[in-house]
Amino acid sequence: MANLPARLLDVLRCPVTGSQLVQDGAVLTSSAPGPDGEPLTYGLVEGIPVLLRPEPHGGTASAS
Repeated sequence: MANLPARLLDVLRCPVTGSQLVQDGAVLTSSAPGPDGEPLTYGLVEGIPVLLRPEPHGGTASAS
């Protein structure tokens, strides 16, 4: 997997924390911790960053 251009990494931000993202192989990691205290990670699909907010882990929402 090729690295993203530095110019692109300079402008990309974590959608949750607003922090800069750092590339580690096929993963982008936030430089600031997320709500649970851990850095957030985002994947690259065919070299394209997928910056969707992580789904909360827990119970499922019920429709009433």
